Amino acid sequence: MSLFRSLRDKPWEQPATAGGAPGYIPDTQAASRTALRFVLAMVGVIFFLFIITFLSRSQYPDFEALAGAPWQPFSDPSRLWFNTALLACASLGMHMGRNGARRGRLNASVIGISAAVLFTVLFLAAQFDLWLYLQSMGFYVNSNPANSYFYLLTAVHGLHMIGGLVVLANVVFRVWYDNEPASLAPPLRLCTTYWDFLFGVWLVLFALLTSSPATINALAAMCGF
Repeated sequence: MSLFRSLRDKPWEQPATAGGAPGYIPDTQAASRTALRFVLAMVGVIFFLFIITFLSRSQYPDFEALAGAPWQPFSDPSRLWFNTALLACASLGMHMGRNGARRGRLNASVIGISAAVLFTVLFLAAQFDLWLYLQSMGFYVNSNPANSYFYLLTAVHGLHMIGGLVVLANVVFRVWYDNEPASLAPPLRLCTTYWDFLFGVWLVLFALLTSSPATINALAAMCGF
């Protein structure tokens, strides 16, 4: 049982010393930043592996890229540009909310957070509408490996956005429930970093999904496929 007891130990929560001096007080913000870096690293690895398998699968003869020819849906990426603008506005809203909280401007912070949530929800709705648009054109999930990867990559990205919304809602609820608006800035800074990271991931996916077959083949060759 000593192993389980050791795993439950919290060495950063040291009791007071014999002389009455307080023990070490943990830096909760540093711990939160470390946890966020770990989460972002894991998410980055997941998308990296998906992209590598995408490039590997692209070398099979049944793979047809979604851009590069007039009849391919992403030869005209206007819908994806619109979705990108929505996600960019969501990220800007998070920055506005973070800056407002840091300066003690609660109203500005609320406006920023509300804008971020609104544009994130609009982004998710626009992504779903894009799914319906592709299906109306006959690009179903199982009709082409490129289609399958599009639905997979956008679904995984959307799930991470939904997870961010859940965390953000929990942060805001706890701050308002505890009536401590001044404590909103540190967790908002972490949420903003998460939104910026997912925006960067989306830009990579956007560039990949709108690449021509020649570009995809060149990337695959660089990876040794």
